[in-house]
Amino acid sequence: MDSSNRRRFVKNVGGIAIGAVAGSGVTRLLSSDEAPLAIPALPWPYVDLDPIAVAERAYLGYSNGGCMYGAFEGIIGELRTKLGAPFDTFPTTMMKYGGGGVAGWGSLCGALNGVAAAIYLLKDSKTGNDLISEIFNWYGVEKLPNYRPKTPKFEIATTISESQLCHVSVTKWANHTGFKTGSPERAERCAWLTASVAKYTTELLNKQLAGTYQRAHQTPAKVTLCLQCHGPSGTVANVHITGGQSNCTSCHHRHWAGGVEF
Repeated sequence: MDSSNRRRFVKNVGGIAIGAVAGSGVTRLLSSDEAPLAIPALPWPYVDLDPIAVAERAYLGYSNGGCMYGAFEGIIGELRTKLGAPFDTFPTTMMKYGGGGVAGWGSLCGALNGVAAAIYLLKDSKTGNDLISEIFNWYGVEKLPNYRPKTPKFEIATTISESQLCHVSVTKWANHTGFKTGSPERAERCAWLTASVAKYTTELLNKQLAGTYQRAHQTPAKVTLCLQCHGPSGTVANVHITGGQSNCTSCHHRHWAGGVEF
């Protein structure tokens, strides 16, 4: 568009701006006398939520946008229902990118990615990182999924992933059950898992709000041994590891630490 056409366009528009009602897919016109939308600074407010309501919303959300979207929408959607603004301004559909470990790449489990994003909307970074570490460690050692939806499509077996990676978590479950990774049963498993992660996160957020939160899952002993060499002060410290892993040997084998091979 050349400069003369651009000037005519601005004149014809007459100061009308386009605004999107985030999360709803609705676009509306804002007149020039309307105040611009003010986005409050983070963290946004949190109120006590029903973990079952969150889990059910997350379970349904999985069908609409995958694991990351489902987990995020489970928490933020309930806050949107209870509080309205500012949660009704957030485009939750953007979280669909995290499905299948980010666009199907099998990296970080989308359910974990989704609740971590929700936590960072609601908490300062120090509190947020502590909650995320608790959830990630819990995910690696818990038999999951541990929430059964009210109207499931199938009954789902549980497994311990010992990893926060989608690739490892899904593969272990598939090998244990015999179902293919592309099967409807696997999809249902991940829907249950999404609900389970959202539910546990909500329970922690409620406890943190009430002042009763305490870490229940610390770095596993095997990983602590690995950190003797690969931690910040170790002899082989040029490794990006901070202690949140559940089991290093799910990917790395025949390692020695503290005189023990594992």
